[in-house]
Order: sequence, then structure tokens, then C-alpha cells
Amino acid sequence: MKRFLAALCAVGAIAAASAQDAERPLLLVASPDLQGPYSHTAVLAVPTGEGQHVGFILNRATKVTLAILFPDHAPSAKVADPVYFGGPEMVSSIFAIVRRDPGAHSLRLFGDVFVTANANAVDQIIEKTPNDARYFAGFVGWQPGELDAELRAGYWYTAEPDAGLFFLKDTESLWEELLKRLDGRSRGI
Repeated sequence: MKRFLAALCAVGAIAAASAQDAERPLLLVASPDLQGPYSHTAVLAVPTGEGQHVGFILNRATKVTLAILFPDHAPSAKVADPVYFGGPEMVSSIFAIVRRDPGAHSLRLFGDVFVTANANAVDQIIEKTPNDARYFAGFVGWQPGELDAELRAGYWYTAEPDAGLFFLKDTESLWEELLKRLDGRSRGI
């Protein structure tokens, strides 16, 4: 967990789109041909330095709630939305993503979007503003050069990250909607 948080500290400012796409936070939309666990996903990818990236799958709601995961933590029952599967790394950890800086032990992903996995910080978010966050189990990690290679291979369409996508009530059709929008953009629509 400390490695993940330390890696997020290195996130740089958003730059203009270019061949250096992987050097800034990106919204990745899986190409229709991408098969396997990332098929039909929308993923936030954030550079952490030296070619590494971390991110969260935005459209993989589970049937599990925080109340189920933490039955002895009464405030967890206040969280209405399910926990999202953020990715295969550290799936036993809960990450809270919020639209404002929750203070110590948080890191800026982009704009006003922050993440924390610190147990005390996550507890405070659950207790004070339980439904102002999106909760993820796990994250996606890319080794140096791995995301660059995936982009060159055409596995992903890219767009600017949008904070609103983290907090949609229904993400079931998110991939299809984003794909339609990005496909239209590539054809000049």
C-alpha cells in the first residue's frame, strides 16, 4: 500500500494531448477488440514516474457493499453504492476517491479528484460524507513502458479524464457511451 501511495505522489500536471499521452492522466476506453479482464472497461490511468502507471476501472460495480465487507463498522451501512472492482492489484485494500482533498494521507489524481487508502482517512470519509466518495477494491498497475506498448498496440482509446465519471450512479453502459463518443470524435462528428 505504501508503494502505491508513494507512486501516486509523483503524478505530474496534465499536458496537451500528443504522442506523449501516457505522460499525463488519461481516461482509457478499451477498444472493442480488447479481450480478457479489461474487455469493455473504462479506466483512469495516472503516471507515477519512470514509465509506471496506476489506475482504477470505473465501470466494474460489484454486488458487495461496504456494510458487507465491514459488518462491525456501523457507518459503512450508510454507503448506498456498491464497492467497485478497481483492478487486480491490492484487491483486499479499499480506496476512497473523492472530489476534494480529504487532507493527510491523500493524493491528487487529477483536477480536484483525490484518492486515499489510509484506513483512518477512509473511515472519516465514510463517517462524515459516506456518499460523496466512490469506493474501490484494488487498482490497476502498469510496469515501465507497459501502458505505452498497450497504446501503440491500439488496445485503448484515450480521452481527458472527467471527475464526473467516478461518481455516476449507473456505470453499466459507460463503456458503450464512451466508445460511441470517442468513435464519433475520431470520425470528426
